Amino acid sequence: MAEHTFVNDLLAAIDRMDARAFAAFLTPDARFRFGNSPEIAGREAVQAAVGGFFKALKGVSHSLEDQWSLPDVAICTGIVTYTRHDDSTLTVPFANVLRLRQGGIHDYQIFTDNSALFGA
Repeated sequence: MAEHTFVNDLLAAIDRMDARAFAAFLTPDARFRFGNSPEIAGREAVQAAVGGFFKALKGVSHSLEDQWSLPDVAICTGIVTYTRHDDSTLTVPFANVLRLRQGGIHDYQIFTDNSALFGA
């Protein structure tokens, strides 16, 4: 199914920590919410925020467990491992809900608890 390839390609761009490639999946007016952070609106603003997040990490790796699709929605769950610059890691489950429009993501919601990622 096309949504499955779409989700796999999206996660691959994230795992490469390529903010520009990530943003290419978004519509120009996309909305993005990561966990309990405030929503970000607009492809360029999302790209800048995600790029800043990537700079704070040494690496990221997703292990996709399940994915489902409806006509204009893709949902996926799995495990994500973040690698900090000191080589320590945080591994947590995630669920992403992607609302699609005209071949791109116009609403991207990430449900995860990464609060320990940058903790003292």
